[in-house]
Amino acid sequence: MDKNRLAYNLELSGSILNILGGDHRKPAANSTTTTTTTTTYEDIGAHKTIASEISPNLTTCHDSYGRPDLLVNCCPPLSDEASAVPVDYQFPDSSKSGLRVRRPVHLLDHDYVAKYTKALTIMKSLPHSDPRSFSRQAQLHCTFCTGAYDQKHSSASIDIHGNWLFFPFHRMYLHFHERILGSLIGDDTFALPFWNWDNPESMLFPDICLEGPFVDSQREFTHFKHVVNLNYDGEMEIVAEGQEQVDANLAFMYNQVISAAKKPELFMGCPLYPGEDGFCNGPGTVEKAPHNTVHYWVGLASNPGRENMGAFYSAAWDPCFYPHHANLDRIWDVWRDLHGMHLPINDTVWLNSYFYFYDENLQLVKIKVSDVLNTTKLGYTNEKTDLTWLNRRPRPSVPPKTAKHILKTRETNNEIFRLQLLSNRLEGRSLKNPITIKVYRPKPYRTKREIEEEEEVLVVYGIEVKGDFTVKFDVFVNLVNETNAGPSYREFAGTFVRLAHVVRRRTIASGGGNRKSNLNLGVSELLEDLDADKDESIWVTILPRTSSCVNATFDGVRLDYLR
Repeated sequence: MDKNRLAYNLELSGSILNILGGDHRKPAANSTTTTTTTTTYEDIGAHKTIASEISPNLTTCHDSYGRPDLLVNCCPPLSDEASAVPVDYQFPDSSKSGLRVRRPVHLLDHDYVAKYTKALTIMKSLPHSDPRSFSRQAQLHCTFCTGAYDQKHSSASIDIHGNWLFFPFHRMYLHFHERILGSLIGDDTFALPFWNWDNPESMLFPDICLEGPFVDSQREFTHFKHVVNLNYDGEMEIVAEGQEQVDANLAFMYNQVISAAKKPELFMGCPLYPGEDGFCNGPGTVEKAPHNTVHYWVGLASNPGRENMGAFYSAAWDPCFYPHHANLDRIWDVWRDLHGMHLPINDTVWLNSYFYFYDENLQLVKIKVSDVLNTTKLGYTNEKTDLTWLNRRPRPSVPPKTAKHILKTRETNNEIFRLQLLSNRLEGRSLKNPITIKVYRPKPYRTKREIEEEEEVLVVYGIEVKGDFTVKFDVFVNLVNETNAGPSYREFAGTFVRLAHVVRRRTIASGGGNRKSNLNLGVSELLEDLDADKDESIWVTILPRTSSCVNATFDGVRLDYLR
């Protein structure tokens, strides 16, 4: 055993570390503190003595920043919040009308398109004073993605991106939006369509979004004759065409939903708790991409923040936002079914967290996360479609034995700039250029039970973006050729995508910076496919995909284990 390996073992002591996204309640990255237990969401919340849920204080809505240079007011009229008396959510009675059935956009018939067109036209004609209006629907999303509301019992803001509230909040939002649309045309069976960009038959921009009330002038129309790139970076405009891009998308979906997301913490995002100390910034795999990447792909490139779809504060002004998020909502259920996660998080803070929405009867409704875990109870279902990507497990670009021989030879000949993964050696390391790091595995020889119960997780930690920039980089394991490296090959572990995103009015006003975040990627299956699951170390390569990575730094890379 070499001295570097020995030093690394002494530092980690074979510990099993917890995954918390960008949670600052953990010991610092350069701390020598270790733990010998595996922690889950439930354990994280077990010792909390603060408020038992995340919820907005409706009396605190204030101006917020859509971009650092753009102060926006997305708040509802003061008279609404002062007079509205909320009621608790009640599940709809679907016994007579049956479930609403959401269908894929490429299979919509003429009658459905006519109904949706009529409903959206009416919604857009309603005055802004009506909370059912399209403008109020769009601004509602803006309030919760720019930190316009403070939490109850705290001055901390609420942001529904980058944490475990992402999926449940957007399900609530679509649920009421859908009901309002149906009510406006007197059809309680009306359901939103979903743009299933994960299906080869629906990887072009939806035709329905190019007609009538669905048109938005703030889109990058040059993209729409091409297959969507689910791993889009915003700079390499067209990297693949036709079937090549379709195949890359299918492999990417396999990685994001199956391989890299076998635990709730990896798919759902980090746990957000009440108050300033409860902050975290660690989106799950699918929120990073395809969620962020499709937003960016649709938004107009010449706009400062790629508005409308490319910026969170303006995204819901594009009618295509709703089919996009309807598919993400569907993917959440697909993931839960595939992994048997029907109660993905058994944490009272998550389950009790709630938001307020106006329903189709102009009634303000309080709805909890625990209310939205069963779509049948919510009165809708998704039409079944082929999950082609389930069978698109990627293969290594180079035979694993050959790759390891090449990497070993390069190391011996000092052809790789070798960085030692010890405490503070990488603190503030720039992401401007590609970087390859040798990472030692704390537990190269796990028992059969450990392999079955634990997910090995690759963590790029302490990521910080200085300024409000969209940043993207991809992560690979045992990569020998950076040319054409991408999700089509097994070496691809995942991607970090941060859209230009400002959430704190106070932070901007005071000149404060962004909090650090972590990228957590499940790699147990990947290491097995690369014949590296019994190796003492692996090579991790980070490839910057945007020029704005010059504004990004990270503190290091490590391997953790998540039970």
